[in-house]
Amino acid sequence: MKDIKKLTYSLARIAGSKFVAEELSQRGFKTSVSYGKNSVDFHASKLSNNKVFDLQVKTTQSGRRSWVLHGKDELNSYDNLFYVFVLLKVEPERPEYFIVPGKQVAETLSIGYTKWISTPGRNGQKHNYSDVRKFNDPKGIYLERWDLLS
Repeated sequence: MKDIKKLTYSLARIAGSKFVAEELSQRGFKTSVSYGKNSVDFHASKLSNNKVFDLQVKTTQSGRRSWVLHGKDELNSYDNLFYVFVLLKVEPERPEYFIVPGKQVAETLSIGYTKWISTPGRNGQKHNYSDVRKFNDPKGIYLERWDLLS
């Protein structure tokens, strides 16, 4: 078995975004990158239907269908916002893509956090506030759901 080197956080993030841009291009979308600390990574449009989408890309190389988000992601829930969660694989395997409406992400994060904060931790201690949230899709409900952008 060969040693698998993980990318740094920054390189994994860049790779995920590049893979998403490539997938979108192959599917007939025009994309523009949003630089800086914006709440979206891409704007994507398809000329055939005049729809424009804002896309937030989150990448992991953990091997699990789980991505770290933040409290602000509970508030991002407008109609044309979508998250593209990328699970990087060992080269040359193609990454897995999970396309999820922003409203679904916000709802899932809110429910999960409410459950976590109200459940006692170790030794029955109350959890303190955390800005960390997690989105999971272990069953692959949103795997390859590019059709949601149509």
